[in-house]
Amino acid sequence: MDSERLRDAGKSLLNNLKMSIPILLGVLLLVGLVNTAVPRAFFTRIFTGSLLLDPFIGAIFGGVAAGNPLTSYVIGGELLKNGISLVAVLAFIVSWVTVGTVQLPAESLMLGRRFALLRNAVSFLMAVLLALATVATLEIV
Repeated sequence: MDSERLRDAGKSLLNNLKMSIPILLGVLLLVGLVNTAVPRAFFTRIFTGSLLLDPFIGAIFGGVAAGNPLTSYVIGGELLKNGISLVAVLAFIVSWVTVGTVQLPAESLMLGRRFALLRNAVSFLMAVLLALATVATLEIV
């Protein structure tokens, strides 16, 4: 009986994987397109230098241009070199990795719409709060 349940679970897993592969491939292509379409110099014109506004702007753009952590460090370094504030870069990096508006359709399909929206909203808010808290901590130290 256990081997039969294991076999059924394996079949279900394969079926779900077959359904997910085209969606995941589309998400990866869309993320690559967004990351390529938005030049890095664009960000230097958007940030205002405001301690309260910059983390929101950074989190918005990081969430839209979602990517992997390795590339976020490179982009974050370049943004800092171009004079973007640390709070904006921190919010950008955290939301780049945690917020996934580009992946939202696939995440909604796989995990449920309510969960995906709530997770993204909490991740966005935490990106802003973590950026502000980190910069405040650095100023104290």
